Amino acid sequence: MKSNKLFLLMLTTKTSLRQQLLLWLLLPQLVYCLAGAVLFFSVTLFYANRVIDSRLAETAEALSELSQTQGTDLDALAPIVVQETAFRFYSISNKNGDVLHGNLSLKAPTDEYVQEIYSSSAPSFFDTTINNEAFRVAAINTQFANKEPVLIQVAFNLNLRNLYARQILISTALPLALLIIVTCFLVWWGIGRGLRPLAQLQSLMEHRKAQDLSPLSLQDAPQELQGLSSALNHLLSGTEESINRQRRFIADAAHQLRTPLAGLKSQTELAMRESSPEGLRERLNMVHTSATRSIHLVNQLLTLARSEPGSQTGIPKVQMDLAKIIRDLTAELVPRALAARIDLGCDCFVPTANMHGNSALLREMFINLVENAIKYIPRDGSITVRLTEDAHNYIVDVEDNGLGIPDADKARVFERFYRREQTGNGCGLGMSIVKEIVERHAGTVELLDAQPHGLIVHVVLPKTDLPA
Repeated sequence: MKSNKLFLLMLTTKTSLRQQLLLWLLLPQLVYCLAGAVLFFSVTLFYANRVIDSRLAETAEALSELSQTQGTDLDALAPIVVQETAFRFYSISNKNGDVLHGNLSLKAPTDEYVQEIYSSSAPSFFDTTINNEAFRVAAINTQFANKEPVLIQVAFNLNLRNLYARQILISTALPLALLIIVTCFLVWWGIGRGLRPLAQLQSLMEHRKAQDLSPLSLQDAPQELQGLSSALNHLLSGTEESINRQRRFIADAAHQLRTPLAGLKSQTELAMRESSPEGLRERLNMVHTSATRSIHLVNQLLTLARSEPGSQTGIPKVQMDLAKIIRDLTAELVPRALAARIDLGCDCFVPTANMHGNSALLREMFINLVENAIKYIPRDGSITVRLTEDAHNYIVDVEDNGLGIPDADKARVFERFYRREQTGNGCGLGMSIVKEIVERHAGTVELLDAQPHGLIVHVVLPKTDLPA
């Protein structure tokens, strides 16, 4: 029990990969060697017993023939046949169990062997104990020349067999021990050679600067390490792309904020110089307009930052009704559309659209789509928000009857801070936010032409499974 606990402790303790490989490679080999030694010892004993039984049977049969010969002096000839020593001797006893010739210690067998011995003319074998020592006995029933039935037994001391077996085991164990030692050395060397690419990878990572995100290059790396290297390179590439995207975002945001803040500063300086109330009010109105644009830009930047893939863990997704969100938002934006002389309508062909998503981000996305349409289409135009579905997706179309967008500019509309021909008073982030939010919900967005003229923003959101 204590050894099992120690083995489990070795497995659960944090060890090096080299130690674990060495343990799992050498432990089975050690078990095989021990099992081989036990098997070899058992086979040796088996064939040794066969040889001993064969010699005992030959001796017992020779004594049987000798006892059936007239005028034979058994006391003189039997020891010669048996070659009696401390390890082998004989006895000849009558039916009453009295020893007539040979060693008196080798008495008649017990009742459990007598029936087997007297029922067969061939020698029978059994093990017995004489003077606290183990013996192998061959017994055969025969009769003297005068027809008197007798029992002939020939015994062999098993201590000699065990001695020979131990010597054979020792002579076998020494080469096995040497083989285990050589195997341990070869396995240790092989593991070290196999783990060399890992050491090379460790060296590359230790000497690499934090700013260096270039791909790793491992020469002659095995297939398993190539997969790890590819995964690391993919991670480094994604990290570099994310850092570059953040750098571009910060640079663009700084550039875009500089203009309204500079204008706001200029307007306040001019307002401070004004002496007439009318001029001061005009300057304050311009300051208010600049401040409003700056607030809108900052809000757009914050929304874009929240919709970045790296912030997914910060904003959870919950069960929500997409149809209710679209109906509520359309109703909220109707007054603004009316103020701009735009006809805003909603066609929900799906009564309930349950999905797993972030309602705050989706609300911001649809607000951007409708507000962009209100800003850029001519007055007295119309906007329709349409919700449909197929087997796997919910489909939202925001359609207007404005001038539309040429095919050459449709891809660039989703770029940050891009404004086509600098029209409108937006900051160029609305469609970028839409694209980030849609991709965050594993959907797609594209721009299509409306008939006879206008633009359709086609958003496809998958029907994700609801959590249990």
